[in-house]
Amino acid sequence: MEALTQAVEARLQWCYRRAEARLGRRFPYPQIGFTLRGMSAGAAHLADNRLRFNPVLLQENPQAFVDEVVPHEVAHLLVWQLHGRVRPHGREWQRMMAEVFDCPPRTRHSFDVSSVGPATFAYRCDCQTHPLTLRRHNKVQRGQANYQCRRCGQALIPA
Repeated sequence: MEALTQAVEARLQWCYRRAEARLGRRFPYPQIGFTLRGMSAGAAHLADNRLRFNPVLLQENPQAFVDEVVPHEVAHLLVWQLHGRVRPHGREWQRMMAEVFDCPPRTRHSFDVSSVGPATFAYRCDCQTHPLTLRRHNKVQRGQANYQCRRCGQALIPA
């Protein structure tokens, strides 16, 4: 994992050097963490000048993560510092990605998230199987909720 965090750090430094050279100004270097969980690959905390990355998705997709996720999140911080509050993936962000980092301005990653996705429980009706989240499953188990199929209208029962 240390080699991967070093690769992220190196890409981060490249992004900042590139932005400073192309935009003609200096930017404060962010704090970095590898504590992000769930299906998001990265998160930019704008007011704190902080980036968090998902270590599981980094390990599973090292090259794409370094090439795409790091510039994506850095672009959010830089756009915030240049323009203040704007649309997260608006014109300013897209321009930063394309013109400064020479990266396609994709708003979402295409990583397989099965290893980090939420646990689901199989429920069924007459026409299909439905994956219910842990929260919905627990509500059914406690008798707090019942769910029905939108297609056939039948109540869902554990498969």
